[in-house]
Formats: sequence, C-alpha cells, structure tokens
Amino acid sequence: MPRSYGSKSAQRKIALKRMARLLSAAETELSRRPERSLRYVHLARAIAMKCRLRMPRRWRRMICRGCDGLLIPGKTCQIRLRRSRVNVTCTRCGRVHRYPY
Repeated sequence: MPRSYGSKSAQRKIALKRMARLLSAAETELSRRPERSLRYVHLARAIAMKCRLRMPRRWRRMICRGCDGLLIPGKTCQIRLRRSRVNVTCTRCGRVHRYPY
C-alpha cells in the first residue's frame, strides 16, 4: 500500500520550511566551509524541483544558476547598475545575471 504524505499544500509548506532552513544554513556556513554551503544550496534547489515548487524571488536571486553558489554582495558576487538593469556577476563562475529596475 502506498505511503501517504498528506495533501499537496502540506507538502509544499514542509518543502518551503526545509528550503528556508537549508538556505539560512548555507549563509552561515559560507565563510567557514564553502563546499558545505554549496551542498545546502544544491539540496534546496533539488527539493524545489522534486516538489515542483517555484522558489520565491528573493531566494532565486540569491542563487547562481551556473554553479549553485550563494550570491552575497561583496563576498561572492559583484553588483553593477547599468542601463536600467542590475548586473550581478558571480565571482565563482563568472556568470552574469541581469534584472531590470
């Protein structure tokens, strides 16, 4: 008999809580153990994909899509304002993310 995990809304709430915990742990571990921080970010993205859940914009903009690194201004990314856009450059992989403002 298949195991029941509750309703979809309950699963989504649990997934959001787990992602929030992983991303906050990734921020704290970034200075001490960067490889562990990368693992936490990768796990948070994997949870979102498995549950088919869209991450909130704040979290999506914190994560580099190229290397799964955490984007912290001044530490792991460089931010420039140019032509009515915000250019965020990851210092690990060099990928540029552009957002309108």
